[in-house]
Amino acid sequence: MSHKTIRWIFLLFFCPALAGPRAFDQAPPSPTLDAAAKQAIVDEISTLLNKNYIFPDTAKKVEDALRAKLKSGDFDKLNDAREFANAVSATVREVSKDKHTGFSYDPEMAEDLRRLAGQSEEEARKVRERQLQEARRDNFGFRKVEWLAGNIGYIDFRYFASPDQAGPSAVAAMNFLAYCDAIIVDLRQNGGGSPAQIQLICSYFFSDPAHLNDIYFRAADKMENYWTMPYVSGAKPVNADLYILTSSRTFSGAEEFTYNMKNLKRGTVIGETTGGGAHPTQAMIVQKDFILMVPYARAINPVSKTNWEGTGVAPDIAVPAAEAFDKAYAMAIQKLAARASDPQRKAEYEWIIAGLTAKANPPKVDEKMLKTYVGVYGERTITFESGSLYYQRIGPKYRLIPMTATLFFAEGLETFRVEFVVKDGKAVELIGLYDDGRKEPSPRTK
Repeated sequence: MSHKTIRWIFLLFFCPALAGPRAFDQAPPSPTLDAAAKQAIVDEISTLLNKNYIFPDTAKKVEDALRAKLKSGDFDKLNDAREFANAVSATVREVSKDKHTGFSYDPEMAEDLRRLAGQSEEEARKVRERQLQEARRDNFGFRKVEWLAGNIGYIDFRYFASPDQAGPSAVAAMNFLAYCDAIIVDLRQNGGGSPAQIQLICSYFFSDPAHLNDIYFRAADKMENYWTMPYVSGAKPVNADLYILTSSRTFSGAEEFTYNMKNLKRGTVIGETTGGGAHPTQAMIVQKDFILMVPYARAINPVSKTNWEGTGVAPDIAVPAAEAFDKAYAMAIQKLAARASDPQRKAEYEWIIAGLTAKANPPKVDEKMLKTYVGVYGERTITFESGSLYYQRIGPKYRLIPMTATLFFAEGLETFRVEFVVKDGKAVELIGLYDDGRKEPSPRTK
């Protein structure tokens, strides 16, 4: 039987329609392999790697390692197809030190690939349609697009889906953020994806043409250049400050986006050093039911003349991934406040900064002092319940969180705070503070 090689451009072992959901399924029993079957698998892996892998010398080293293990008997007791594939995969990764490589027993994925490459357009159409439906249900990886106080935009997406399907979603997200003064792009859980989608999203952050990345294809001995697109739909937030959040899980295409922006000095990277995968990868069928992932090209950044393979992208500001958002948001507001000339705008930023500072370093206020604030202040009532103060005017109660010993923000009300005026150890007045500068004093009445 002839075996067809299906080429997929991934910047990660990632295809939500083929690989992702299956990781959680119960794996069916796998067949038993004899010595001849193992030999045939190693032979075909060696051929494919030597022909396609981006570094020929490394491909030969992998071949030698696999053949040595066969000869020494290291694989003799691994007769289950899945166990053998796992052992082969471990060897391939150990020798290549390439996180994009891998080998697995996956007859379902192999069948999907055959259908896509087969002569039956109907079969290929069915596979593509199923993939599209699953990608749509996943919202093409987009999880959140949000406007934050201070006119800060925030976007969280988990992979770069192909723009021929997900382009409208990316455009809608970027249009939503078009007039923000700063934008936080959260790639902490992004594993990569389509270079064309990376190109599309990057294009929104530049007014002039920018050379983003190049990809060299070994087998064809050719280079593809990626520049920002000459036209995108909607306004561009080209003047917005850009902050990119990363983690050790940020991988491949998400690393490319980060690396592009860092080298072009377009954004500030905050978080952890990324995973270190810079090689576009092909999924290849081996012996009918096995899948070999082969990096067949490599990224070459036009500024650094290299890439992030094996090293990852180091952040400009290193913090644990869980703290990256708070750090970026605080930095964004502080930077905007520093250059604000309008008094009202500056007061808005200072309001936000005070809240962020208090949340980052919450003061401890003695319970005895808190209880001295309990009382009625005109239409406003302060109560003490379960260790916290609560504020109520007409309607629901809001828990008061200390910012200082006398200043509190009302949980759930971003635009309102409460300050107590204390004389001789007793609160005599409550002042309602609003983010637009208004103050409403309420003398204590009870």
